[in-house]
Formats: sequence, structure tokens, C-alpha cells
Amino acid sequence: MRGKGAIWFLTITLILVSIYQLSFTYVSYRVKKQAKEYAKGDYQKEAAYLDSMANEVVYNFLGLKKYTFREVQQREINLGLDLQGGMNITMQISVEDMIRSLANNSDDTTFLKALELAKQRETTSNKDFITLFGEAFHELDPNARLATIFATSPQLKDKINFNSSDQEVLNVLRQEVQDAIDNAFNILRTRIDRFGVTQPNIQLLQGKTGRILVELPGVKDEERVRNLLQRTAKLEFYETYTYKDIYPLLLEADKKLSEILRAKQLGTDTTSAVSQPSLATEDTTKSLLDEAVAQDTLQQAQTLEQFQKEHPLFALLKPYVDENGNLIRQDYAAVGYALKRDMKKIDQYLSMPEIKALFPRDLKFAWTAKPAFWDKSGQVYELIALKTTRDGNPQLTGDVVVDARHEYNQIKGSAEVTMIMNAQGAQIWAKLTRANIGRQIAIVLDGLVYSYPTVQTEIKGGVSQITGDFTISEAQDLANVLKSGKLPVSVQIVELEHVGPTLGRESIRAGLLSFLIAFLVVLAYMVFYYRGAGLVSDVALLVNVFLIMGVLASLGAVLTLPGIAGIILTIGMSVDANVIIYERIKEELRNGKGLKLAIKDGYNAAYSAILDANITTLLTGIILFVFGHGPIQGFATTLIIGILTSLYTAIFVTRLIFDARLEKNKPITFWNKWTKDFMQNVKVDFLGKRKIFYVVSGILVTLSILSLFVNGLDLGVDFVGGRTYVIRFDNMKKVNTVEIAALVRKELKKMHVVKTYGYENQIKLITKYKIDDNEPGVESEIDSLIYVSLKPLLPEGLSLKEFTQNYVLSKQKVGPTIASDIKRAATYSVLFALLVIFLYIFIRFRNWQYGLGATVALIHDSLITIGVFSAFYKIMPFSLEIDQSFIAAILTVVGYSVNDTVIVFDRIREYLKLHPHRSSYINTNEALSSTLSRTVNTSLTTFFVLLVIFLFGGEVIRGFIFAMLIGVVVGTYSSLFVATPLSFDTIRSNEKKIELKKKAEEEKR
Repeated sequence: MRGKGAIWFLTITLILVSIYQLSFTYVSYRVKKQAKEYAKGDYQKEAAYLDSMANEVVYNFLGLKKYTFREVQQREINLGLDLQGGMNITMQISVEDMIRSLANNSDDTTFLKALELAKQRETTSNKDFITLFGEAFHELDPNARLATIFATSPQLKDKINFNSSDQEVLNVLRQEVQDAIDNAFNILRTRIDRFGVTQPNIQLLQGKTGRILVELPGVKDEERVRNLLQRTAKLEFYETYTYKDIYPLLLEADKKLSEILRAKQLGTDTTSAVSQPSLATEDTTKSLLDEAVAQDTLQQAQTLEQFQKEHPLFALLKPYVDENGNLIRQDYAAVGYALKRDMKKIDQYLSMPEIKALFPRDLKFAWTAKPAFWDKSGQVYELIALKTTRDGNPQLTGDVVVDARHEYNQIKGSAEVTMIMNAQGAQIWAKLTRANIGRQIAIVLDGLVYSYPTVQTEIKGGVSQITGDFTISEAQDLANVLKSGKLPVSVQIVELEHVGPTLGRESIRAGLLSFLIAFLVVLAYMVFYYRGAGLVSDVALLVNVFLIMGVLASLGAVLTLPGIAGIILTIGMSVDANVIIYERIKEELRNGKGLKLAIKDGYNAAYSAILDANITTLLTGIILFVFGHGPIQGFATTLIIGILTSLYTAIFVTRLIFDARLEKNKPITFWNKWTKDFMQNVKVDFLGKRKIFYVVSGILVTLSILSLFVNGLDLGVDFVGGRTYVIRFDNMKKVNTVEIAALVRKELKKMHVVKTYGYENQIKLITKYKIDDNEPGVESEIDSLIYVSLKPLLPEGLSLKEFTQNYVLSKQKVGPTIASDIKRAATYSVLFALLVIFLYIFIRFRNWQYGLGATVALIHDSLITIGVFSAFYKIMPFSLEIDQSFIAAILTVVGYSVNDTVIVFDRIREYLKLHPHRSSYINTNEALSSTLSRTVNTSLTTFFVLLVIFLFGGEVIRGFIFAMLIGVVVGTYSSLFVATPLSFDTIRSNEKKIELKKKAEEEKR
């Protein structure tokens, strides 16, 4: 072998670099172990210890360079959320809201319809929202011009005029939206950096505009994270009305609402014009109240249903009155209180035009951010009456806040936030507080009232506090968002995955166990089958794994459970290269060549097949990486790295070892007495039986298609959207899914699926309840509803927080838009993979018939695998959901199957060159027979590796591995009995046509 010195140098260098890269992982593990020992199970204490070590030197590399703990963490192998728990969130910045804002909330009919149409098309199109909006606007009215809508916007006055073309307007909008997205990204990144999460990851996603991926490993408090990320930090300061001012108007509103609802029930409309009211005096208030108490109170003999009909507003919004009907808290800005579940309904009532007209124009209602201090249930919130300026704005906004910090008030026993304003803000604040001494000023953040203190004196200097019975973490987060700045646009969580630490620890154990067992099985098998040469391949496999881990660490890649599966799979597939080489060497030895020459010729003869087989698999890995998402990209990353390192170790490392032994005249064995002539004298007439296998394949494919029509598929939330909860009942040995489904149905009110998942005391709950609702509080609401519905099955006294942290092992939300994008990406990835493989084989073998045979075989393999999932998903004791992982499995099956097929094609091509005068029928049959030993060896090792992962790798990837197990069996079958016979038939058919054409031409002559 030429260039041995350079290869030795490169190999040793790669090993040393891998050791260097992996040393950071070891040092980081050591520090984290110390933190666990120090904290003794206290997560907060552990996090505080690691934070304190961030800037401490923990690694002195050979005395040459010192690294702090933070620098070490940046260089270690990152564990995915499925291995350590945490949150993975995809956020969508609302481009639609941004465009509305840039249009100054125009009420132009064409503009509004175009926005709605663009929103509908977004779920089925690859184009960005602005392009879709422009197309929709032109379709609705070809003569309308966008400039007439956007030229009047104060934000765009210097960028758009009435003469601007539609394309120029769209370009400006696109730039404005991109600037807002970049700004939002920077603000979110600042918030996360201050949140104190170890190794957070935030990145703008390519493709559709406005998607941001946030990964927070190790995070447990989901609600806190959601609030931190979705809060726009729109801070406002309002003057307030008093309760005695507003109560008489609420009485009128209650009465008017009763009339409206009664009229709707009767099918008539009693809406009449309502004049703008003036505020009532205290005497008027007393007389109205006395009248209300005298005419109709709860103390009278009326049922609750009658009261709700007569007083629909007060049935939900409770007034501040004593048992005698007298007003209490008259000078407060709070005008009533309600249960959390009724707040939305009250908002709907108060926003009705007929009701809204009863109140002053400058009145604005807002709910408190936290439950009332006197409410022990934590479900009662107060409604605050805010007074706006003439144009409907607050008296002061948070733009004037230049700094904020959280502090702990020892006297009050709670945390608070201190704000510091700029000079202009300090001046306005002083004037505002001076004018409202003795009255309350409301501090509003993102539409919720955080506090409404009574002003005691004028506040000068622009320094003031926000109080509101905060915990330290709440005050810290509030100060964080105020200091980071206001988000320029609203953001919505469109995809969420939360993996609990318990599931993460179990995944690590399952992953490592399956890895160890599979690795040992492969090592033992190679030594058994190839003896001394098997030991050499084992050394290459060890180096291969070491290099994979080193490359992962150097790239900063994230290791996930599918990633571990990818590493294990590459181990199985890397054996293939060794098997191809060894089988070739065995052939040369049987032909009487000496050991040295046999090794040389064996390697030379194997290069072509090895490269073709691995390049096709590499192409599917690249397609997976490009179209994949999250863990699938992790799987693709390890697969790609594994293929490259496998090629290097199989071709070069093993050759170096062989050459070293040959130079020392040491023996090398490639067989034992059982494996020496294994399958060497087998002669199978594959082509003679091809019609039988055509029929068998036809039946299997037909049954698969019929199953798809009859049974359908168990589509996961990745493709249909929804929420998935994995819940384990530690207090039960076995769950009754029918009983659980009935309990959940009482609260969620919509179709959902409950099935046993993995263990008998573990379920997977899938629901589409409020999947289109992106309001900030909806996730907490659904968590609460599931907790309430399952409460009869939970230990007595278990709180909601304890339930979500200890019983909910993982949860996932996939919005409809994301689901649509995943489906589209999955379809493109499969079709693109088939096209790329067809083109590669066509170019490599210079014959389209080979490409056709391989592609048909791949479609055959995919359909049968999908058919098995369709036929058995209701029967199997494990999940056979069709999700992103399944698509990854299909593409991996495609890669594996074409790997096998290409090696057969390569041998056929070789036989046709060696025996050009022999019939193609004989050449093809003998080529197939000569590859049987390699096919059986590779298929068996890969199958055993996958079987180990299937048995020991955990429930999370069991369906994924099951698909690959089927694929290995079907792929091996199709390469022998579908791809090759079909290529043979199409080639022969084409040759017959050419012969007939030649005969016809000769006859004409």
C-alpha cells in the first residue's frame, strides 16, 4: 500500500485529536458529578454550584492552556433533550401581526382578505408569508395597489410613497419583517442567556420566515420558560378609575346584556342606540344599588339559573358588596373579581359594541396578572378599570425604562422589581404621580396588571418599584425581560417538546446498554467468522467508534437517542466493508494466490463495491439531514459521520495492520473450518425463479396497499398536529386505558387517544384540544385539565406541580402549520432520495435499467414496510406511529437496501467484463450466487444489531427500529429477487428491441 507513512500519521493524528476533544467531556462530567454530590438531590443547589463554577478554571491542558468550566462545556459532547431532559421549543414570530401593524391596522377589505387567504395557504405552501400575501392581494383585486395601504403608515413614511410599485412595497415589508425578526431573536437570546441555563441553544431556522428554535437542556419549570419567551415586555403605566365610578355603569351593562341575550334566545334584536354616559355620583350609585338589592338579590328565593339569566354579567363578575348590598372598596381601581375560567367570557361580554358604548371612551379593562391576595384557591382574579389618554394610549410606556433589577423586600417578605427611567421618563413619571396622589396607578405588562399601588407622594428621579407578591424567580424573570427590551412582534409557540429528567436518565441507560450489547455481538461474530482477520476488523471498529465520538465533540453536535441508534447502525454497516474485503481476499486465496498478493488484490477488487454502496447510503443520510428536524438531524449527523469514519477505518486502518503483520511474517487467518467454504458452492437459479418472486412481491405490495385503504395508519402528532403526553402512574401496576379515556373526556371534551406505552403503568395521551389556540395561558390550562381529570387515579394530596414534574415524563405539541411543513418535508425527502439514487446508479453503471430496478425495489421495500405498520399498529404491544422517526427509518432502509443492491450490480458488471461471451443469464445468476456469503453476513450482523436496540434501546425508538428491522429483511430480499431480475428483464427486453430493429433494417436493405 502506497503512502503508509502518511496514513499512519493521519490515523495517529485523528486519534490524538479525538482524545483531546473528548477530554472536555470527561472534565465536564467530573465537575457535574461534584455538583451532584454537593447538592444531594437539590436541583436548585446543583444549578447554583454549576453557575458559581462558570468562570473557574477546571482544566489545564498539559500546562499549555487553561479552560474555565464554561469553556469546557462549550467543547463537550452535548446531550440531546431525550437524554437529559429539558425543553425544545419552536417559536413562530407573527408576520401577519407585523404586516397589520405596518399597515397602521388598515380596515381595507382587500387587504384583510389577502391576509386571511395568505394565512390559509401558508399551511400548504413552501413560500414565505409576504410572498403569499402579495399574490393573494393581486388575485383579489388586480387593479389595487399596496402603496395606497402602506404609504400612510408612520413607520414607513420614508420608505414607501404613493408611487411605489407592489414589488417595491413587498421588498420593504420583507426587510422590515426581517429586521423585526432579527431584533426579536437578539432579545430572546439575551433573555435566555440571563436565565442561567447550562448550554442553551437558540437559532433562527432556515426556510419559512420567523421561526426560532430554542433548546433548554435540564429545564424543569415549563411555565416559567413559556412566560419568559412569549412575554412581549410591553410595559405601560395608567391612571385608574375608582370602583364607585364604574359600578353603576356595570349595573346598566348587566341589565343591557340580559336584554340582548334574551332577545337572541327569542330570535329578535332589541339593540338600540346608546348615548355616551357620564359618570354617576355617589348618591346615584347608592340609589341604584338599593334598587338592585330590593328587586333582585341572591338572598331572595331564586335559583342560580334564574340569577344567571337576569344578571349574566354579575353571575360571572362578582361585585364588591357586603351582605347588605353596600359598596365596599369604593376607592379601589378593582371593579370586581372572577374565577379564571370565566375571564374570557367576561371579556367577550364587555367587548360587545352595545355594552362597550355604555362606558366612557377612555375606560379600558384589564385583569390582574396574579390571583387576588385574599384568595387561597389561586383561581380568583380582579378586574381593573384603567383610564387611557384621549387617543387610547397609556400615560407612560416602558420605552423610558433603561434598567431593571430584582430585589428582596425584607419588610414585606417578598421580591420586587426596581425600575430606572431615563430623564424624559423620570419627568413624566414625576408629573403623573404628583397628579394622582391618593389615587392608584396601574402598572401593566403585556396587558396584565402587575400592581396598582396608591400614590403616596410625588416620585422623583425615575426610580420606582413594581410589587405584586412575586417569588424571587418571578421577579428575576420580570427584571430580565424589562432589561432585555420589548419584543417588536408577538411570538407563538408552534412546537414544544418537554422531556422530564426521569425519562432522560432511562434513555441514557437504555441507549448505553443497547450500544454495549450490540457492539459486543458484532465483535464476537467477526472473530468467530473470520478469526484473526476478525480481530483486525474489531480494532478498526473500536477506532471507528472513537473517531465518531471525537468528531461529534469537535463539531459541537448534539447526541440524541436516535443518534446513538445511528452510531450502532454504522457499526453494523461498517462490518459490511470488512466483509466485502474479506470475502474478496478469501476468493483470491482459493484461487491459489499467496497471502500478500491475495490481500492486495482483495482490497483492489473491493474498492468499487465499497464506495458505491457507501456513497448511496451517504446520500440518504445527507437528505435526512437537510429535510429532517430535531432528533432526526441528530440521527443523520451520526450516520454521515459514521459512514465516513467506517470507510476510513475499514479501508486504511485494517490495511495498515495487515501490512504490519505481513512485514513481520506473522500469520493472518480469514476463516475457520465452519466458515471457510460457507455458501461457496451454492448455485441458485435466481432468474429462473424470478416470476415466482414477482408474484410474491406483487401479493405483498397489494396487501400493503389494501391495508392502507382499510386500516389506514396511526399518524403521530408530527403529521396531524396535536399534543402528546407520556404519563407514568408510579402508584399503579397496570392502567385501564378505557377508564382513563373516559376521565379525560369529561374535561377535554374532544376526541383523544389513550393507549398503553411501553410499560403497563404508562400511557400515551394524544389530544387536539385547543391545538389552534396560541394564547400564553393555554398550555397551563390543558396541563391543569389533565391533572383534574386524572386526579381520581393519583395519590391523595398530589399537587399540579408535582404531577407535571414526576408523573408527566414528556410532552409534545405540534401546531397545524408545523405538522403541514413536516408532512411536506417528509414527502420531498422520500421522493428526492429515490430520484438521487436513481440518478447515481444510472450515472455510475451507465445504464438506466439498473437505476429502474433499484428504484422499483426501493418503492417495493417502502410500501411493504408501511404496509406492515398499517396492518399491525392495532395489534403490536408497542407504538407503531407514523412520525418523523418513521420517515428516517424508511430513508435508512432505502439506503441499506440500495447498498445491498449496488454490491450485487457491481459484481454483475464485473462478471460481464470477465466473461463477455457468456450469456447475461449465466453471468447474472453466478454474480448473485457469489455475493450470497457477503449478503448473509452483512444482513445478519445488521439485523442482530438492530434487534439488540429493539429489545434494549427503550420505548422511545422501538417503532423506529422495528421499521428498520423489517427494512433489512425486505431490502435483502428485494436486492436478490426484485432489483436484479427486473434490471435483467428490462435490459434483455431492450436488447431484443434493438435486435428486431436491426433485423427490420437489414430486411429493408
